[in-house]
Amino acid sequence: MEGANVTTVAKFFLMGLSDLPEVRFPLFLLFSLIYLATLAGNITILVAIGTDVRLHNPMYFFLSNLSLLDILCPTITVPKMLDMFLSGNKEISFAGCVLQLYFLIDVVGTEIFLLAVMAYDRYVAICYPLQYTAIMNKRLCTQMAAGTWISGFLNSLLHTSFTFTLSFCGSNEVNQYFCDIPPVVALSCSSTYTSEMILLIVAGVLGSSAFVITLVSYIYIVFAILRMSSTKGRHKAFSTCASHLTVVGLFYGTTIFTYVHPSSHHSLNQDRVVSMLYGIITPMLNPMIYSLRNKEVKRALRRVISQERFTVRSED
Repeated sequence: MEGANVTTVAKFFLMGLSDLPEVRFPLFLLFSLIYLATLAGNITILVAIGTDVRLHNPMYFFLSNLSLLDILCPTITVPKMLDMFLSGNKEISFAGCVLQLYFLIDVVGTEIFLLAVMAYDRYVAICYPLQYTAIMNKRLCTQMAAGTWISGFLNSLLHTSFTFTLSFCGSNEVNQYFCDIPPVVALSCSSTYTSEMILLIVAGVLGSSAFVITLVSYIYIVFAILRMSSTKGRHKAFSTCASHLTVVGLFYGTTIFTYVHPSSHHSLNQDRVVSMLYGIITPMLNPMIYSLRNKEVKRALRRVISQERFTVRSED
């Protein structure tokens, strides 16, 4: 069985968050509201950036990519979870599980690289303000954004391939509300050592590289801010970076806990809560974090909302 790569499982069963009938509908309402709030918040950010020419710069170009990822991430997992709450059907086909895992890891990986790119953008803006527009030109920004999406695609392809070449011939109950690497690997009846080592090495190298870029960028940013003579300038620079740092902290903390350690060292039940933070809660919070601390975004959002109100009144 050790060397076999024969899959005998045709479908999986997702364990979900609760089997209690009396809490399934309240959970359905709760996560429906969270999902709708996530969609509304991130779509509003995209519309605000797209319609306000003052936000057509590298910082908001990358923020629009982040908002798109924050729409995709819960869309991959939440609809199936809502269906489980309503119908009680926990079944997912083998192919459906493969696709769900692939797209989830793709989005998570892309976001890790994008956060590093956003940190570099802030580094250039604060440390080299006079050369900022020349360095962060449209071509470079497009290449960097495309690079994050391509890197996420290749990273996910590697992990998905190694996960589903394992043998699944025993239990098919995934101890999670979606198909993710740790709970799926835990079901394998063949050796998972190679898959877990690849997960650790690739996630460690790529994740560490992105983290180092983010960390070094902010070390230089902090020194540059401290050298500023203007209190107003220091406050503006810090306010701009604080939103990004908050998002980085939330995202890195939860993803590192979930992925960068072997399955024998953690509780899969605990992973349900942690994965919910980065997969559902963080995408909802990101638009709030960026809008609350950014005057330009707040101004654009107010303009979009006022236009919507005007349109509704005109139709009436």
